[in-house]
Formats: sequence, structure tokens, C-alpha cells
Amino acid sequence: MTTDELKKAAGYYAANLVTNNMVVGIGSGSTIAYVIEALGKRVAEEGLQIIGVATSDKTRRTAAHLGIPIYNVDDVDHIDLTIDGADEIDQAFAAIKGGGAALLWEKIVAINSTKNVWVVDETKLSPKLTHFLPVEVIPYGSDQVFRRFENRGYHPTWRLDQNGNPVRTDSANYLIDLHLDHIEDPFVLGRELTSMVGVVEHGLFLDIVDEVIVGRPDGIEVFNAHPEPLI
Repeated sequence: MTTDELKKAAGYYAANLVTNNMVVGIGSGSTIAYVIEALGKRVAEEGLQIIGVATSDKTRRTAAHLGIPIYNVDDVDHIDLTIDGADEIDQAFAAIKGGGAALLWEKIVAINSTKNVWVVDETKLSPKLTHFLPVEVIPYGSDQVFRRFENRGYHPTWRLDQNGNPVRTDSANYLIDLHLDHIEDPFVLGRELTSMVGVVEHGLFLDIVDEVIVGRPDGIEVFNAHPEPLI
């Protein structure tokens, strides 16, 4: 199976976790595109009635186009289930997210959800986190934050668009990507980044996920994030 086929299988499996009258957080990324596709089919063919809460403008547009009602996170009093992807997940269920520039909204939706499910193909699993780490920063003073990252040996780079301009998040912030060999202790690094003035949010998602759905060539594997290690 190709990577896209693994993503589709995992995405369609996750979409079946959604039941009638749920408020569903809908994540971002290539795997979640299949979740949205599957949910759209269920709305059209089964009459599934749900409220979606999007983690990005792109997700909002795609879901709405497929007939999924989309509300702002502040317009709902709870979120039953959020389904999202991840750039990398380690064996302790810590993850890096934000490759699609939606990490802030993704984290806001996640921490307001009763249950969080991540959907990935098997290439996203790793013993330790080595993927570049996105950090969202406000534009004012962002050069100072960048230099601070350089001084700490975090090898920062600006996230730029095809024209060489800074990528803007849906909240109009900038993204700085940190390139570390690996992250030994995500919790320590997360606390350090959170304490830095100018940093809005970082892409470390810690103690958030409840279940991980993994697409493998021999089928879907589901991990409960609490009692057992991943991989």
C-alpha cells in the first residue's frame, strides 16, 4: 500500500468513530483530508448530524463544501471528540504538530475536547521526536526571538512561502521552525518555549491524545495512549 492509501484507510476508520449529534473537532493535514471526505459522505448518504469545529480556515472551507456544519470554537459549549493528525509521535505519545501552520488553533480545539484521537500512517511513529519543531510567534519582536533561538543552539529557520515571504498563520502570526537532532525531554523544552515572551505557542502536544489510529500495510492498529507504550 502507498502512504496515501494508508492515510485513507486510517482516516476512514477514524471517521466511523463519529456518531450522531456529536460536536467534532476536525483537524488539519493530508490524513485529515480523508477524515473530512469520509464525514462528508456520511452526512450526505447516512444523514449524519454533527457540528464541526475546524482547526484551520482550510479545514473550515473543505468541510463546509462537503455539507458539514462548521461552528467557531467559542460558539459551542463542548467538543465531544477531536480527530487530528500529527507530524511525528514518539513512544510516550508526545507529538509534534504544526507542519501545516495550524498548531495554535489545533491546540485550542484539542484542550477543549473530551477525547482526542490522532490519525497517522506508520511513518509518523518514532522512538524519539526528531521532526522540526514549529513555534508560532507574534511578528513584533520576532527577530529577537529568532536570535534567542540561535543563541540556544536550536538552529531556527523562518517558515517562508513560495515568494520568500514569512508564512502567516490563521491568526496572522509568524512561524519559526527549530531543527534539533532530537528532543530528549519534550516537557522541559515545552515549558521553556512557553515561558519565552513573544512565543504564542509551540508544536509540542503533550498529555493530550487519548487514542492513536495507525495505518499499516497489514491493517489498522489502534493504541490507547494511557496504559501502553507506542510502537
